Amino acid sequence: MENRGISKVENILEVHEVTKKYSATHALRGVSVTLGAGKITGLLGSNGSGKSTLMKIIAGLTHPTSGSVAVLGGPVGPASKAVVSFMPDRPLTESWMSVGDALKFQRAFYPDFDPDKAQRMLEFMKLKEKDKVNTLSKGMNERLQLTMVLSRRARLYLLDEPIGGVDPVARTRILDALVEFYEEDSTILLSTHMVSDIERIFDDVIFLKEGEVIMHSEVDELRLRHGKSIDELFREVYAEC
Repeated sequence: MENRGISKVENILEVHEVTKKYSATHALRGVSVTLGAGKITGLLGSNGSGKSTLMKIIAGLTHPTSGSVAVLGGPVGPASKAVVSFMPDRPLTESWMSVGDALKFQRAFYPDFDPDKAQRMLEFMKLKEKDKVNTLSKGMNERLQLTMVLSRRARLYLLDEPIGGVDPVARTRILDALVEFYEEDSTILLSTHMVSDIERIFDDVIFLKEGEVIMHSEVDELRLRHGKSIDELFREVYAEC
């Protein structure tokens, strides 16, 4: 994608040699990643590659077995959680809520919640505050989750499979919203295994395979070097997964 006007280089996220073990199983092996401001980065991998585990470590929901993570130069903890907005692979809402209830909850919990931005996003997403969560389609529910997460004035947005299982119309709306409501002094790390529809919004991509980073590069450089789309490269890398 085009440069978004960030002139000052700033590392939003630094992951250094992170390993995560569950009993004898390695979910992550020596993962190192550095992300600056002003980019949308794709975290690509097949199911079970370690994407969600890495997201949870960055968000402070679980700890690495070894290695370190820094957000804006500081360790993961209360300070980092104040500038990280995480959309997990499970809903942030309860079934009894209305859309308005969900946004009130988010506003009460996070001081950086921007109600004006939330209203603009609701309109863009074609959601109404009176809509009940338990009546929303999968695609509409994903739009609501994204609205809740992007309505915070965070510096790092972690989106775990935001287009998984949604219809093409909802998928397009979600991707357009990411570009439309993106904060230019922040960065987005978005995990997915559905590359063909989403690669158009990425500035760079990280390929994660069996818990290891096997590639991290700008998308334009990869396309030029290999003469292929990111989706074609993805299919080659994960052909046996």
